[in-house]
Amino acid sequence: MRPRSLALLAGVLLTGALAAAPASAADGSGDKGFTITDPRIKESSGLAASHLHPGIYWTHNDSGDGPYIYAVDSATGKTVARITLSGVGTPRDVEAISIGPDNQIYVGDIGDNLDGSWAYVWIYKLPEPKKLVDQTVRATQYVVKYSNGARNAESLIVHPKTGRVYIIDKKEDGGHLYEGPATLSPTGTNIFRPVAAVDLWATDAAFSPDGEQLAVRGYFGGIYYDWNGGAIKREGRLDVPLQKQGESLSYSADGTKLMYGSEGADSPVQAEDVPGGSGKASPSGGGSSAAAGKDDSGSVGGGAKVGAVVLGVAALALFGLRRLRRPTARRH
Repeated sequence: MRPRSLALLAGVLLTGALAAAPASAADGSGDKGFTITDPRIKESSGLAASHLHPGIYWTHNDSGDGPYIYAVDSATGKTVARITLSGVGTPRDVEAISIGPDNQIYVGDIGDNLDGSWAYVWIYKLPEPKKLVDQTVRATQYVVKYSNGARNAESLIVHPKTGRVYIIDKKEDGGHLYEGPATLSPTGTNIFRPVAAVDLWATDAAFSPDGEQLAVRGYFGGIYYDWNGGAIKREGRLDVPLQKQGESLSYSADGTKLMYGSEGADSPVQAEDVPGGSGKASPSGGGSSAAAGKDDSGSVGGGAKVGAVVLGVAALALFGLRRLRRPTARRH
């Protein structure tokens, strides 16, 4: 998406503080974080750890780029392959990417900046390439509608065991998890229905590799849920790093880290331990030990982020607190 006015305000307030901190967590390869260096990737809006190529993360630009996804080597931050999707129309607002069973990549053209201007949105599915070279891959295009009307969304997730596709809409006061059909139809319209409340202004989400944990992030914080067969149960807060416009999230391939990405040129992807430190939800419901005692406005880990907290959090506290509401019993 294009930055909202409030997100822009947050970016301005945080710029000075972030300049004093490391540009990324890149102190090694893979799960230690990296910086996306490809000048073609200026609006990285989704992130997914490769199933076939260790250390590779798939990403894509926001609207205006074209039918492309990029394979980025986390050891160097460089793009090793650009994949062109054929068999699809012109993308409007690509916001998310996820990998499901059988190494199938799902791309969510699900953004709607006017929050209801599109009668339908699209999902594209393609096999993850076995060779990382620039190439064209034929994709399947699915038409998606919501049972309760058009809406904006930036989070698309595919359950790693069942292959079922879910979308979380982006609502300032909290949205919902929408469940798609058991099998998507390439010829008919796929109706997604709300099944659970999500207490966050969600910009991306991801399943743990075992499918037992659902992580959801926003600009200023995050929540992790016990998947519980789809009847999600809120377990705690995520240790979300401060970023200028945090819009992407992925578990590492081994499930030990959560990788947080941001839009912008030379954008950082920062790694944080998953709650409990093992890729599974902590039974205490309090998040990781590093997050203990933090409020719902988001969290900051490490001395390098202290300056950002001093400058940014005071101005954003009231705004951030509105994004993460208390758990509710709403069900649909």
